Amino acid sequence: MERGSRIAVLMRDITKRFPGVVANDHINLTVYAGEIHALLGENGAGKSTLMNILYGLYQPDEGEIFIWGKKVKIRSPKDALKLGIGMVHQHFKLIDSLSVAENLALILREYKFLVPLNEIKRRVLELSKKYGLDIDPEAKIWQLSAGERQRIEILKVLIHGARILILDEPTTVLTPIEKEKLFKILRHMANEGHAILFITHKLEEVMELSDRVTVLRHGKVVATLETRSTNPRELAKLMIGRDILAPNEITTTSPKIVRERKIPVLEVRDLYVLNDKGFLSVKGVSFSVYPGEVFGIAGIAGHGQRELIEAILGLRKIQKGSVVLLGAEVTNSSPRHIMEKGVAYIPEDRIRTGVVPDLSVVENLILKNYWRKPFSGKLFLNMSLIDRWADDLISKYRIMTLDRKAPVKLLSGGNIQRVILARELSGNPRLIIASHPTYGLDIAATEQVHDLLIDQRNRGVAILLVSEDPEEILKLSDRIAVMFEGRFIGTSDADKISLEDIYLMMSGVRE
Repeated sequence: MERGSRIAVLMRDITKRFPGVVANDHINLTVYAGEIHALLGENGAGKSTLMNILYGLYQPDEGEIFIWGKKVKIRSPKDALKLGIGMVHQHFKLIDSLSVAENLALILREYKFLVPLNEIKRRVLELSKKYGLDIDPEAKIWQLSAGERQRIEILKVLIHGARILILDEPTTVLTPIEKEKLFKILRHMANEGHAILFITHKLEEVMELSDRVTVLRHGKVVATLETRSTNPRELAKLMIGRDILAPNEITTTSPKIVRERKIPVLEVRDLYVLNDKGFLSVKGVSFSVYPGEVFGIAGIAGHGQRELIEAILGLRKIQKGSVVLLGAEVTNSSPRHIMEKGVAYIPEDRIRTGVVPDLSVVENLILKNYWRKPFSGKLFLNMSLIDRWADDLISKYRIMTLDRKAPVKLLSGGNIQRVILARELSGNPRLIIASHPTYGLDIAATEQVHDLLIDQRNRGVAILLVSEDPEEILKLSDRIAVMFEGRFIGTSDADKISLEDIYLMMSGVRE
């Protein structure tokens, strides 16, 4: 499709500085009406900062913004909405205590003080059915999985009817069918003259969907290319600054080790668990995870994976069944008791449950160990030892931060994930439970997470991996189960199942 000649967005010499770092360094970006423009870059490259400036969350220190040819000052998201700019954020902007319909009511401009929720619910159901997003308008946000929250963010933009759309990793938690439908909607909107900015770390999505692509590295634009004139390998090299394999070419960092399965580290027996609405979400699930293996669970968000993980960790009550850890039953034990038996947890939502955003990097690194010796004495923490220990972890895990005392909320998503990995893996765990560990990460950060997990597996650690990415599951796992509507619909050794099989089972087709 040929894009229109009218410029929808022109960002000229945009510069944004934070203490000790230049996040955006004289960036120029042009987006045309009728085009889908991909924005690529590693975590921390400046993509989110640039889009937050366009959406009014940040103010540029230098530079100009033109919308439909008119110079504008975007001082807030309210200003952006008035200009017809909508944004789907990578980290969700929803109010947990409100329902889906109530959250959507907040952004509907045609309603003033009296909000007809029944009408909004009708529209939610109508659009949900149209786009295949499967959203319950009466559900409270706190009851929903990360995948369901992301779908609501997409729906917010679709309902708002913005002419300029910014989408930050919107497909991360979508099934292939949902992604295909979303792409059709975006292409249809582009054909109608909408301008779409599409942030993604998935190179195949860039090649499939975008008309042009801009690559950022270290806060600067390194290239803007016609998508049809480039390829994944060139884009990956531009992103990282060195040769790197495209996602479909990456193999595990070391061959899988065949181990004799004797005594499992984790045994889950006939587990039944309720969700936040009081309905059964896990229905008779049983499996074991052995030392030195990755047991992968694939499935679409909302099919019981979150409830299963929380039940194993003691974060959610088990109605029936048992959990045995290292030969000892820990059914409905406290989370601390389970963690102290050598369990590391990498949660799906790194912001809400993985870190305390307002605490510093060093404080987040010490969260699981601050009361232990040698970090804690009889009365006071040994801060000099803690600081040295934190500096070692920052270096080992390549955490990009100006200062160990900087609030962790100032870090990029990839670096927040590195903080979590450093904290969890530094304790020499016996079992790692990793839920969507590469959610929203770029290629380099994803490689690092995969390498760390494989290294732990090769050390004999048992790993329970939950992911909605079938390729990630197939790449890392020794054994694979697919979860659908609260049950395992199929279980197989990884070398006896295909990617197509996993896709089909995730959609409800039995093994």
